[in-house]
Amino acid sequence: MLSLTSWLFALAAAIVTLPTASPGVTYSDAVARAAGNRKAVAIVIGKTLFVHEWPAQVSNVYANGIDDYVVAGLRVSGVHFHGALTRSGFTNEMSELLTQTFAAAPQVEEVDVWATVPLNVGKGVVVSGDLAKPTSRTVFSASVRRSQMRTLQRVLNGRNSFWDQDWVHAALK
Repeated sequence: MLSLTSWLFALAAAIVTLPTASPGVTYSDAVARAAGNRKAVAIVIGKTLFVHEWPAQVSNVYANGIDDYVVAGLRVSGVHFHGALTRSGFTNEMSELLTQTFAAAPQVEEVDVWATVPLNVGKGVVVSGDLAKPTSRTVFSASVRRSQMRTLQRVLNGRNSFWDQDWVHAALK
């Protein structure tokens, strides 16, 4: 088991080597992939996250709030990784996404992060409206409050997160 210091150095080294996007692409991605009733917050988060090309691609950033309570959401692709990912590597990426999200948006009290994989629904199947068939399946999810950041690894690997074991064995090497 890695000590906290060793884990932080390993994480920092991994972040330093992440490819970066140009500022124009980063901003347009942030705007195009932002949603929610606090879209401006989602854009700020997106501008921070889309600077890097993450191994598991961030698809969308959401921000919703009621009064002063703001929740952010990060949807991540569970397929077509930019390089091989292990469960540990995926967990470290989720940890860094959460850390950067909280740092970018101090008003955010909670972040929900989930990874999805597309479902083959077939031609002619209704995919919107009241009779819609699902087009994706959640394979990982976690909800983290700002107050839980000190125990983030325990949250991501504990009973407060969901890991589809078939996906873990098939997608994470």
